[in-house]
Amino acid sequence: MVSMKDIAAACGVSVATVSKAMNDHHDIGMETKARIRQTARDMGYFPNSAAKALKTNRTYNLGVLFEVEGESGLTHDYFVGVLDSLKSAAEERGYDITFVNGCRSRQGRMSYLEHCRYRGFDGIVIVCINYYDPEVLELARSGLPIVTIDHVFDNACSVISDNIKGIRDLLQYVYNKGHRKIAYIHGMDSKVAVTRSRLLSFYRTSEELGIQVPDAYIKAAGYRDTKAAGIATGELLDLKEPPTCILYPDDFACYGGINVINERGLSIPGDISVVGYDGIRIARHLEPKLTTLKQDTKKLGREAAAKVIDLIERPRTTLIEQIVVEGEVYPGNSVADLSS
Repeated sequence: MVSMKDIAAACGVSVATVSKAMNDHHDIGMETKARIRQTARDMGYFPNSAAKALKTNRTYNLGVLFEVEGESGLTHDYFVGVLDSLKSAAEERGYDITFVNGCRSRQGRMSYLEHCRYRGFDGIVIVCINYYDPEVLELARSGLPIVTIDHVFDNACSVISDNIKGIRDLLQYVYNKGHRKIAYIHGMDSKVAVTRSRLLSFYRTSEELGIQVPDAYIKAAGYRDTKAAGIATGELLDLKEPPTCILYPDDFACYGGINVINERGLSIPGDISVVGYDGIRIARHLEPKLTTLKQDTKKLGREAAAKVIDLIERPRTTLIEQIVVEGEVYPGNSVADLSS
């Protein structure tokens, strides 16, 4: 293994000078610094991460606490987009990411906080988990640099998708198409911040637009739960006055509703209109192309990475804040125009 001593000998300088060049100190010349770094690359030198951690008191490793209901894991398109962006943005600033193991230790079980400290993570990003789990709350209150995605803790930074504006924009779009009988199948747990914000926005926007929303038009189904979404769709279609348009909790669940609609011999959007949420790629390619709210997963991930690294590197000057990221309506062709 190549050492700084080897590089120093090859360049005819001291080990201290090599160290300064590799750590970008300003008390050596640019030409000398460039020559030493090039020599290090040519010799295949890589700094020892353990030694670097001892010197800087950092591991340059971010923990990601991520569990998805229904064990959809990394097949969940929305979170795949967020995490891919988070990983890329972290790597650009010299950090790796490691998932916090939900099972933790089989032989000696550790809490999330104990596991994060055991791994020596510089900071934590919490994504899609039971935020009311006592162990998650313990981690959030630990004082470690933490950023949450789509959930807000007191005295912690968060990056959230603008779910209130997202539902408002979708409902406004459907309203402008002439629909007044609009049903909403929302996420199963109304205590979850995302579900709560979207449902509140649906009722508030309906009221502002003068849309009457019968209780029978509101159903619940788990996110990405095609079976539950299909059952709820059947119940809506069986109503004496069925809706002309149904909003779904996400694009994937929407396809459960589409299957039921197709099984009944109905057409989209001729007989019934449907609207998804998330903007997953497949929804923009299958027919009918799904009208949906495309979330900006790239920005969500980048903002989360930037914020947690700022908390690590500039703790005294980094503002504890909530960063809101807007999405945009993707029109598709699954909503009929009833306005004429």
